[in-house]
Amino acid sequence: MEPIHRQPLALQVASRIRDLIATDQFPPGTPLKEVNLCKQLSVSRTPLREALKQLIAEGLVEQIPYRGVVVCNPDQASIEQMLELLGALEGFAGEMACLRATPEEIDAIRVLTQQMHETYEKDERLSYYKINQSIHRSIVEFSKNGELIRSHERLNSRLYRIRFLSNRRTDRWHTAIEEHDAILRNLEQREGLKLNKLLREHLGHTWTKVKDLYDS
Repeated sequence: MEPIHRQPLALQVASRIRDLIATDQFPPGTPLKEVNLCKQLSVSRTPLREALKQLIAEGLVEQIPYRGVVVCNPDQASIEQMLELLGALEGFAGEMACLRATPEEIDAIRVLTQQMHETYEKDERLSYYKINQSIHRSIVEFSKNGELIRSHERLNSRLYRIRFLSNRRTDRWHTAIEEHDAILRNLEQREGLKLNKLLREHLGHTWTKVKDLYDS
């Protein structure tokens, strides 16, 4: 694995660990040992510890007495409830974004949607997922509601791995692309109520795909 060079280093380390968790290279329950991580990521203990503190605050990993830091392993009931709440937050954010987003901000969603199509065609799952996340976070930001943005960020961070897992269902991946095209159309047309409903359903489909993986 290539060493991390860009600054701020702790944030780059946190991003790398998130990706390792999302792709199940660090499955739920995995202990995150400092010595091993320092070697794998080619970083010293100071930025690593700062990164782990950030991930603990996000709820993606947790500190357990006598075990150290481990990857969180939420149960199915918690996952379903978090996705329900996230759908409500994103639905409301979409409705507000239809009222408050500038034409330039909608253009940014249009560009991201095109980039997402390109990564889908290349079967680049992690790149696709990161663009997908950028779209969702941008729509929330365009709500111009600070409390909503902060609440969404906290909850979405806890679901980073779960939302990536839904991309593993190849037989259903195309539906996510179709839904994102509809999300863009509703935003362009300022159809707030339709976008609210669509985003809620979109998160509901995420749970369906993840539940199937858990049950398989």
